[in-house]
Amino acid sequence: MESLILNGSFDLWDFICEVYFGSKSWIYIISGVLYMAGLWKMFEKSGLKGWWAVIPCAREYQLARCAGREPEGRLLSVFTFIGILTATFGMTPYAALTGTGMTKEVAQTLVLIIEFAVGIVTIIYSIRVITGLIEVYGVKKRWMWLWLLSPIDAIPAMIWGFNPKYQPAWKVEDIKAELEKLAHQGSADVMDEGLTVNLRDRTVTEFFQKKVLLRDIHMAIPQGHMVLLLGGSGAGKTTYLNAINGYEKAHAEVMLNGTNMYKQYKKMQYEVGFVPQSEMMRGKDTVYYTLLDAAKLRLPQDVSAAQRKARVDEVMEIFGLTPVKNNLVEKLSGGQKKRLSISMEFISNPSLFILDEPDSGLDGVMARELFVQLRKIADTGKIVIVITHTPDRVIDLFDDVIVLAKDSARTGRLAYYGSIEDARKFFGRDRMEQIVKSVNRKEEGGDGLADEFVTRYAEAQKVGGAA
Repeated sequence: MESLILNGSFDLWDFICEVYFGSKSWIYIISGVLYMAGLWKMFEKSGLKGWWAVIPCAREYQLARCAGREPEGRLLSVFTFIGILTATFGMTPYAALTGTGMTKEVAQTLVLIIEFAVGIVTIIYSIRVITGLIEVYGVKKRWMWLWLLSPIDAIPAMIWGFNPKYQPAWKVEDIKAELEKLAHQGSADVMDEGLTVNLRDRTVTEFFQKKVLLRDIHMAIPQGHMVLLLGGSGAGKTTYLNAINGYEKAHAEVMLNGTNMYKQYKKMQYEVGFVPQSEMMRGKDTVYYTLLDAAKLRLPQDVSAAQRKARVDEVMEIFGLTPVKNNLVEKLSGGQKKRLSISMEFISNPSLFILDEPDSGLDGVMARELFVQLRKIADTGKIVIVITHTPDRVIDLFDDVIVLAKDSARTGRLAYYGSIEDARKFFGRDRMEQIVKSVNRKEEGGDGLADEFVTRYAEAQKVGGAA
């Protein structure tokens, strides 16, 4: 498609036609107006604002919400936007502006390739969204062809929008209504010693609306407990940990040993150790100097040099790194690197120790050895919270388990917190992997029981127990 700014000129009417209708043909313009009118009424039937229909890209996302295909709608709106950019402005000025020597013919070919690729992806996600619409409206699958072919896509939009015979099976807001039906927990009592989390919600703004990532998570973890954090992909495990340590603050009250983590963050930052999945160490440094640098960063400024060195020696002894203290980091084995990464955070002697998949890349024996060491740390009175994707091989070392799950609105919720044995009884499963499968959505290979367990746990909390 010829660029609108090929010759340095710009025509507003051409731009509007390209963005809204894809062509200056009156057939496409009339069809486009009817299409938007039909979508306006469809959005209203689904409980959305009708005017979303006149906003390019946004309307594709809102239509996906009507179809119950919100994730697909996000990608569809992005690729629609890319398609508008490439079709409207093209890339022919590229050679002149950058001086790369690209000819007009090569640039136009590149534009065509991009448009073709974007078009294919857009069609794929459009089919997914339309399939959802067909299910919501309970009509025959042959409607698909009318929706996919422009300019006749105005026909199904007008019929479904203006004919009272066609009604969606549910409204977009019904999801929130179903969410409200889920039982809510009461707040956890603040402990003088231990971690107390009362998280009301953690939200972000994505694609024209506020999205709730986490909601209604309350628990109190005593000192000396080693806790397993479980949940399927997207359940909010990392978001939850970031909320606890104050990296991404939520609408919450997080108390560690009676002190508010958010209000006194600078004071409490030395009390929390967080070990991410990725290792961030310089390969050319020795083990000793890596830990010494960590001590300078993580220990309070009033700690003397002699005290820092003593703490480094102590931590190396705890994690079995003394024999390799003078070795370069790049020469360490995988298990030694993991222990060094953990040691860097443990150097400040934190009261709360959080680890995100510390056993990734380790074999069973090395992973077991690492978790035994973490168990010893918890036994000194620390709170240790761990994410691992292979929990059953070390489950005997944990005291408690937290299970996060996505509810019907795809919001991370607390499905369980308590002892390992009580978790087995509560979920009716012996293995932790089976518990995760039970709360995962069906389209993710799970049993789709998240709402059931979230509600059951909340109701059990109200009467004094989770089992």
